[in-house]
Amino acid sequence: FCKANVIGITGTNGKTTTTRLIAHIVKTMGHRVGFTTTDGIYIQNQMVEKGDCTGPLSAEFVLRDPTVDFAVLECARGGILKAGLGFHNCDISIVTNVAADHLGLKDINTLEEMARVKSVVAESILPEGTCILNADDDLVYDMRRNIKGNVALFSLDENNPRIIKHTEGGGLAAIVENGYVTICKGTWKIRIDKVINIPLTFSGKAVFMIQNILPAVLAGFIRGFKVDDIRLALETFIPSPTQTPGRMNMFQFRNFNVMVDYAHNPAGFQAIARFLDRIEAKPKVGIIAGVGDRRDEDIIQLGTVASQMFDEIIIRQDKNLRGRSESEIIDLMMKGIQSDDPKKKVMIIPKESEAIDHAIKNAKKGAFIVICSDVVPDALEQILKYKEEEDNFASHKED
Repeated sequence: FCKANVIGITGTNGKTTTTRLIAHIVKTMGHRVGFTTTDGIYIQNQMVEKGDCTGPLSAEFVLRDPTVDFAVLECARGGILKAGLGFHNCDISIVTNVAADHLGLKDINTLEEMARVKSVVAESILPEGTCILNADDDLVYDMRRNIKGNVALFSLDENNPRIIKHTEGGGLAAIVENGYVTICKGTWKIRIDKVINIPLTFSGKAVFMIQNILPAVLAGFIRGFKVDDIRLALETFIPSPTQTPGRMNMFQFRNFNVMVDYAHNPAGFQAIARFLDRIEAKPKVGIIAGVGDRRDEDIIQLGTVASQMFDEIIIRQDKNLRGRSESEIIDLMMKGIQSDDPKKKVMIIPKESEAIDHAIKNAKKGAFIVICSDVVPDALEQILKYKEEEDNFASHKED
């Protein structure tokens, strides 16, 4: 294997964005980066393999490439359970959070058991390496007990007692204070950048994105990158179909807005709900689906959260039903929606492309349409086509 710097990233939500942001920071520093994500393997920004590449074979592929001197590897639950990590040790490990998703699969039935799986990545650091943990998440914070190396923490709350205790003891942490992403240790603080200056935060409205930024900033700082360089990387990482496909991709049409996101579990939906609370738009329309290999209660909860978020809902179905019938998934979603609001406006359009067509063609002025997509590249292509048509129509009118 190559003698690359290796960063391993795991968690329930935020893994892919954190991976891509770190890869961008490292690339900005002039390194030759290989990284793996849920949408593919990338070597020096070229996609060399398409698909979910978060397992050990993808990690090995990157680490065998002689041109790579820095590997940033997203490590998902499925791959770890099946065949481990694909590497023995890493220099830095990151755990973003542990939330209810994939429970009831492969004998993992509780959040504690899921945390045990994720902790495999945390504990894989070299003795001189650093494990970066989310101090706002009890299960993730507890992983520090088994770390045979350094521990760094991050938190959205500068007054989190865990952070205060950790930094007073000489530990390294990243927090948000006075509107700044800040690194602290002992009595000193270094302000990296204003939250509202970082495009990924959508002017500070997307709080859950800050949770992806903090560990990425810590990773850069631990590697010895200069603060100015980290700041430049943060400000040039634009949430878009190219840099963050399927992660809060926004499209402004003349009379309405569309956002594409990969959110597919209650925690992901709740993060988007907090974002929607901060924006002025009416009606808020959601195109959603239940995932077949989740527990009944998870699919029902997805419906409940969706009902609280959206004024109107279109239920579609995933390409892969994962062991359930279409009607079974829809019934469970409806149960959740109706438990929150029996009068909620709901349509069922099974095919994703047709659901998107319907939402865009019937969009009301001032609407905000959220597409929780199953096949992100197809959804993005479809929306870009509509955007192009609108732009062409506008320029013809001006002519």
